[in-house]
Amino acid sequence: MDTSNLIIRNINDPHELERMYRNDPKAFKKSFSNAWEQHPDSHILGVWNERLHFKETANTEKSSLHQKGFLFMGILAMLAGISTRIIFHFVEQEAIAPINLAFGIIPFIAAYFVYNNTPKKSVIYSIATLFLASGFYLNMLPLNYKDSIILAYLHFPIFLWILVGLAFTGNEYSKGSKRLAYIKFNLEFCILYASMAVCGIILAALTMRLFSFVGLDIEDFYFSNVVLFGAAALAIVAVYLVSMNLKLAKNITPYIAKIFSPLVLVTLLVYLITVIWVGKNPFLDRNFLIAFNGILLGVLVVTIFSIIESDSDEKKNISDYINFALIVLALIIDSVALSAIVFRLSSYGITPNRLAVLGVNILIWANLIWIMISYIRFLQNKSGPSIIQDAVTKYLPIYGLWAALVIFTFPIIFN
Repeated sequence: MDTSNLIIRNINDPHELERMYRNDPKAFKKSFSNAWEQHPDSHILGVWNERLHFKETANTEKSSLHQKGFLFMGILAMLAGISTRIIFHFVEQEAIAPINLAFGIIPFIAAYFVYNNTPKKSVIYSIATLFLASGFYLNMLPLNYKDSIILAYLHFPIFLWILVGLAFTGNEYSKGSKRLAYIKFNLEFCILYASMAVCGIILAALTMRLFSFVGLDIEDFYFSNVVLFGAAALAIVAVYLVSMNLKLAKNITPYIAKIFSPLVLVTLLVYLITVIWVGKNPFLDRNFLIAFNGILLGVLVVTIFSIIESDSDEKKNISDYINFALIVLALIIDSVALSAIVFRLSSYGITPNRLAVLGVNILIWANLIWIMISYIRFLQNKSGPSIIQDAVTKYLPIYGLWAALVIFTFPIIFN
């Protein structure tokens, strides 16, 4: 008997229809259309019609979206590469500051997120205005190496990072879950970009070596026109791949967080014991104080990534206790650094560098206190893990505000 007739015959027998489908899915699907044409009012066949064809429709729509996203990514990657090369030309001529190279990449990353998220016009206008205003202001600053100008340059990437975060979160910029996703994106992006960059470096070295065999030195040309272009374009490609839920970076990041947290904790404990043993003093040794602050920032980054990569269930594990120990250790380091900075301010006077370092340490200290209190509540079963993540995500805009304060006021105050 024809399969379509069998389908009609068993139209009110779901069990038999399922058995027929499992025995020969291709024959069932081929004959189903005839049965569906004869009985378009059948609810059971209607369900089967959706079951058999919904996946194809979804894949077609998804494929179309991927094609549009891929095309837009390709255009942005080309624009990023060209813009970076043009900016680099003016940097070489010492007409503009090197920090302008950030504008060859970061605005295009923001544009990709705006394209994906389609935020409200007010959000788009705000992002565009802040990019334009900050770029104009940056190039109005004198091209010199005063401390206040250098501090503005150093804080500029943080400010732009917050703007990209606004583009990433779109209309949901106030939601902690969306900010958490942005932090995760950054970790996955860094891993993927670094992996591809290593391949690019190997290719560049091989290319220059091959040309050297025929007596041609292409190092300067290759760096200026290929490496620079490729590095900028690759950033947009990495953003696209991470946004497409590439499994490579997503599968690696939790393991990196779990492996590095205990390693950093042990290394830091050994280092601090050694520092005390040899008698190093951050109050008097400026270089050691700078290194101390570098360690603090490193611990803060590792701790934050460990927190966001931890499981979202209510169960506590060894990683939570390691993270808590890292936070306590970071607080000790920050407290020592703060004391040393206040000592140097009272002993040697106020300078832009000392004031900027003081501000950053106060911000980090407050953030660590908030995270530590949240962790204590979690470890005592008084709250869930979400309170710890809130302590991380809700504090992010404050770092951006501090960066903006340094960028837009220090060059004027300490002129």
